[in-house]
Amino acid sequence: MFVLNVIGKGAEPGIFNGLAAGPAKILSPRLAFDLPVTDSGALAEARDRAAGLDLDINLLPAGNRRKTLLVADMDSTIINVECLDELADMAGLKPQIAAITERAMRGELEFEAALKERVGMLKGLALDALERTYAERVRLNPGAKSLLATMRANGAHTMLVSGGFGYFTRRVAEAAGFHAERGNTLIDDGAALTGEVGLPILGREAKLKALEDGVAANGLTFADALAVGDGANDLAMIRKAGLGVAYHAKPVVAAAAGAAIGHNDLTALLYLQGYGDDEIVRA
Repeated sequence: MFVLNVIGKGAEPGIFNGLAAGPAKILSPRLAFDLPVTDSGALAEARDRAAGLDLDINLLPAGNRRKTLLVADMDSTIINVECLDELADMAGLKPQIAAITERAMRGELEFEAALKERVGMLKGLALDALERTYAERVRLNPGAKSLLATMRANGAHTMLVSGGFGYFTRRVAEAAGFHAERGNTLIDDGAALTGEVGLPILGREAKLKALEDGVAANGLTFADALAVGDGANDLAMIRKAGLGVAYHAKPVVAAAAGAAIGHNDLTALLYLQGYGDDEIVRA
């Protein structure tokens, strides 16, 4: 048995009449519902019927919906920006660096080399630019606090894992409510960035390792994990997790993930797990 999960403003089960094997379960009125289906081919039919509507439609196994491990990317997933691009803006280099970021996130460039190149371009940037970037540019994406509060209230362990930098992951993890965080280290001379990044660089394989560590440390299986991200360096952990979600992601990621959210905020990750409005901790 499968569940067809539908999320989006104005979502109504009626558009999918004939597809379901039973009645819809309303998770949020006119916003989110589940439909039981027996055939995995229902997903393509449902998306065809909803063409042109801003709905996120995903097919999920009916069992083990609620995950007890969350491993999340930071930049453009939990927060609204790519921190490196915003640091580049402080240095007057945003167009050049953002172009490299975009190609790396699309999987067109090798992540570690692209990160070294971009950090190298920031050599000499005063350290106060990091604090200004965090204070002026970094915001939690809508739904982040509710996602974390609800999963934690239901016993989940939560990890923020970023190819970005520890300066930001530490602050974002605390603001959002993560149990743990991992990020790269920007090297400085006490006054400014040296243009170097600490080794080893946390990239695609290191994100997968974080997922593996989280599973092992908490006595779980990969089926118990939810991994979410938007860039190519998130693909390994997204593919390995029981519920891998591409969140407002690059096409290569959306195509490879088990589920994709492109129209809704992070609360959608709770609806994907079958949480209803009365179970969500609003934070």
